[in-house]
Amino acid sequence: SRSFATATPKQPASKSEPNTHFKITLRRSAIALGERKKETLVALGLHRRMQTVYHVHSPEAAGKILKVKELVEVENVPAKAIRSQSEQRKERKASRGYQVQGTKLGGLTWET
Repeated sequence: SRSFATATPKQPASKSEPNTHFKITLRRSAIALGERKKETLVALGLHRRMQTVYHVHSPEAAGKILKVKELVEVENVPAKAIRSQSEQRKERKASRGYQVQGTKLGGLTWET
């Protein structure tokens, strides 16, 4: 069989989980586009550039992605790769550069 440069390498199904979700990231703005494309992005849950959402593989999600394929980047990911908004925010946040060991007021109780 022939091998194409764009073909994805086949992985054994037993070693990795099956890809069950789309990871969709909005890469380009839809400001100058029509209302239908904007509504499609809202239906996908995308509101701002570089925002990422996850959707289960379904014909409805695939159709919406095809409508805005010029604006989004799509990856197939397994269920364990899904990140909530708060998890994504924590991953992006830089470390503080220090760690608090304790405070001078550590043992005191506050009067209310």
